[in-house]
Amino acid sequence: MKFGHTMLATFALILPLSTSAVWAQGKPYAIAIHGGAGTIDKAAMSPEQQQAYRQTLTQAVNAGHEILAKGGDSLSAITAAIVILENSPLFNAGKGAVYTYDGGHELDAAIMDGHTMAAGAVAGVKHIANPIELARAVMQSSPHVLLSGAGAEEFALEQQFSLVPQSYFDTEARWQQWQQAKTKMQQDKAQARDYHASINQMILKDKFGTVGAVALDKHGNLAAGTSTGGMTAKRFGRVGDSPIIGAGTYAENGVCAVSATGHGEYFIRYQVAGDICARVKYQGTSIIQASDQVINQRLISAGGSGGVIAIDHRGNIATPFNTEGMYRATRKNDDAVQVMIWREQ
Repeated sequence: MKFGHTMLATFALILPLSTSAVWAQGKPYAIAIHGGAGTIDKAAMSPEQQQAYRQTLTQAVNAGHEILAKGGDSLSAITAAIVILENSPLFNAGKGAVYTYDGGHELDAAIMDGHTMAAGAVAGVKHIANPIELARAVMQSSPHVLLSGAGAEEFALEQQFSLVPQSYFDTEARWQQWQQAKTKMQQDKAQARDYHASINQMILKDKFGTVGAVALDKHGNLAAGTSTGGMTAKRFGRVGDSPIIGAGTYAENGVCAVSATGHGEYFIRYQVAGDICARVKYQGTSIIQASDQVINQRLISAGGSGGVIAIDHRGNIATPFNTEGMYRATRKNDDAVQVMIWREQ
């Protein structure tokens, strides 16, 4: 049997398309998110509260997963997931952010593209509903990496962002938390305990509600993002690790992507996100081992508390934490979503 020119041309068109489709279909993709680590008392959490957390985590991870499943990029996937978490009053990011010492809100966020090694971050913004979106705008539409305070919001206006009043971030639960913190700090002051000691005590018993996401898309691109309201009763324009590239947020293609949550001062000093990826890159350590070494060995030895979500270039995911619990969810390829709060599920 002989093929005519038309049939040969048709066959030539079909073969590459089929091969390409099979290639894309076989590529791994995955996403992991977190909603903070810390003292999460299982006995004190009602079934309704637990269900609310699980539902929001599921919604967020599925939003990012849907983008990845359709061939979308990892940056868009993590942004979509984090926006949902920022919009939820359950977490310390966006609406529901903690109060500063003076009774306001100051928010931080960062995002990093593992493909280009570009990054964007904002710190101390007071009127941005979704700081992760502004961080991405800094990365994509400015020559800088980190913008802070009023300057960041001036840039936001240039980028057509709408500002929201400080009251947008208010929630009753955070208000009560702030009142308790202020009372404790006043008691400590009366007993000649300094601000530093008071903050450290609150950190040890409080949970860290920072949110974040890491993802691997079908094109092999890694991305990481983190967003937070910071520390309850923070003063002096304090900035934590979330917007610091290499500390609370990091991504590099072929290596790993990391988003952290915890006592930010320690994550900055020990460059937690960057350290994890360096162990993978230079020592050939697995993402599981590298994350565990940093969170459950190095950080504990230093006195730091918290956890990370991390993903490597093959879609392997690690979610270690050295606290009582960490809100987290993962989804890889066509697998079902996994939502976790404590070590036992």
